[in-house]
Amino acid sequence: MSWIHSLYETYEHCVNEPQFASNPPLPISHTTQQAHIEIVIDQKGEFQRARVIPKAEQTTLVPCTESSGGRSGRKPVNHPLSDKLQYVAGDFVDFGGEVTSGFSSEPKEPHRSYQKTLSAWAASRYSHPKLMAILKYVQQGKVIQNLMSAKVLPVDSNGKILQVWKGDKKDTPEIFKLIPNGQGPGDAFIRWRVEAAGEPLSSTWEDQELIQSWINYYASQQTKQGVCLVNGEITTLAEQHPAKLRNAADKAKLISSNDLNGYTFRGRFIDADQACGVGFVVTQKAHNALQWLIKRQGFRNGDQVAVAWSVSGASIPDPFINSAELFELPIDITAKTESSFPGDAGQTFALRLNKQLAGYRALLGSTKGIVAMAVDSASPGRMAITFYRELTGSEFLHRVQRWHQAFAWHQNYSKDLKFVGAPSPKDVAEAAYGRAKDDGLKKLHKVTVERLLPCIIDGQPIPRDLMEATVRRSCNRVGLKPWDFEKVLGIGCALFKGYFKERSYQMALESDRTARDYLYGRLLAVAESIESYALSRAEKNRDSTAARLMQRFSDRPYSTWRNIELALTPYKSRLRSSERTVGFLIKREKLLDEILGAFRSDEFTSDHALSGEFLLGYHCQRQALSQKREANSDQSEEPNG
Repeated sequence: MSWIHSLYETYEHCVNEPQFASNPPLPISHTTQQAHIEIVIDQKGEFQRARVIPKAEQTTLVPCTESSGGRSGRKPVNHPLSDKLQYVAGDFVDFGGEVTSGFSSEPKEPHRSYQKTLSAWAASRYSHPKLMAILKYVQQGKVIQNLMSAKVLPVDSNGKILQVWKGDKKDTPEIFKLIPNGQGPGDAFIRWRVEAAGEPLSSTWEDQELIQSWINYYASQQTKQGVCLVNGEITTLAEQHPAKLRNAADKAKLISSNDLNGYTFRGRFIDADQACGVGFVVTQKAHNALQWLIKRQGFRNGDQVAVAWSVSGASIPDPFINSAELFELPIDITAKTESSFPGDAGQTFALRLNKQLAGYRALLGSTKGIVAMAVDSASPGRMAITFYRELTGSEFLHRVQRWHQAFAWHQNYSKDLKFVGAPSPKDVAEAAYGRAKDDGLKKLHKVTVERLLPCIIDGQPIPRDLMEATVRRSCNRVGLKPWDFEKVLGIGCALFKGYFKERSYQMALESDRTARDYLYGRLLAVAESIESYALSRAEKNRDSTAARLMQRFSDRPYSTWRNIELALTPYKSRLRSSERTVGFLIKREKLLDEILGAFRSDEFTSDHALSGEFLLGYHCQRQALSQKREANSDQSEEPNG
């Protein structure tokens, strides 16, 4: 139960903190709903006006019971105050409203149940003036009639609620624009305002006294006592646990027990509470804290959600993002401002990373608890914790720093986003397997993210098959669009460098590295440079031979190099024929000779497949040549370097 205890402590630390005042965790016994219609009444319970709520204002805090908070099925349980029209309106059926299928034999039952709950609350010692006004209004049974007269609910030719709009799209009533697909105006959710003289706050969902009134009343109605396995105290136990953890429509639960006839607990316990008894307040606060954390800082990948947080509420670096997001770099940052100068092998990035994390170290110290947690669901009703770790602040920051340093490389995500740093788990999954366009790839992406979480949080080595899959996809240049290739190439280099940390690869060109694969990568970059420059001089926009044969080159470098070198002959002749380009060619040919001379005996003629190291040599050599061209361009000279 350590996860639920950590979340409970997080709630206690954060709920009253001033920095979270604008967006605190939800109070217990409350949930949020998307409200569609707002009804305004006075303190005597008389209707004043109504309006359709704009989408930006729809999220509304409403009181709920354990049953209504996670309601589903054919007979959903009513909320005690704000709810759909079938519960709130006594005249709903009279005006053609269609109730949920489970109530079809007793169409008035939803409203009776709602009114019974509301009356019991209003009759208790925890009553409230706004509550009394709403009860008086509901008892009049004129909700639908008032909404029609206020032009909020459209009316058909028979004076009933219009269920489907078939007219001109531009004349569509506002309520039809806001109701989810497959539903009608009768499914609209109602919230209340009660206007009273001398009372500036009319909204029920913002009235702290009314919120506390429901919390106190609902607590007084609970009688089930037992030992809470989280804090060890005898207290009121929860009968059901909250849902809506990942989004407002999420029905999956982390704790659930509704199998009384199967083998969930039989043979070991008499009832389910002996297997898992959790206090009502504890589970409410813990689940509300998790919902709040996911909304604020959760990493989402479909149904999969991961979140890391400090139990004390202190700010921490997000371990699930790439380095550009970690540093909050502006979108137009370029690699040149990071580490693209000759001789900078990542020092600028390392200094920036140390400076960024130093601020977090001052906040967290060495002992404050950090929790990393991932949840996912295999079915609509069941959710599982797929990853959970508790660390001290110093451990967590050390592991985040180690990930970003070990897997740092020159990343080229787009024309406007170039940076030095590590990719995010989601970036890695996309680089290895492509964008998630179907269910199969989506599942593969989720599994990949799960496999990478221990690599970041625990410092485990990344899976070799994942690194090799990314390298293979990087080599398939023909199958990728130009910007996709650049992004995949940077991530592939980062994974290979991080996997083989002991080789101490640098992020700048290593002219003294004589490994066969690294040298072959440099050769490919120089050959591409020669042909690409000749094509640009001739104003021809097509891929070079080196680019088109990159996949084959990685499998059979020696035999493919012969084809690439032969293909360079006409381009060399073209460059040699012009005084403006002959200097460029001479320097490139000299560089080719230097690289060829660095091969050890018999290694050059070997046709064994290349490892991902050749991508590092290719990327670094290409970058070094690009820097020379940029330097010459800045001096308004012909790029002959």
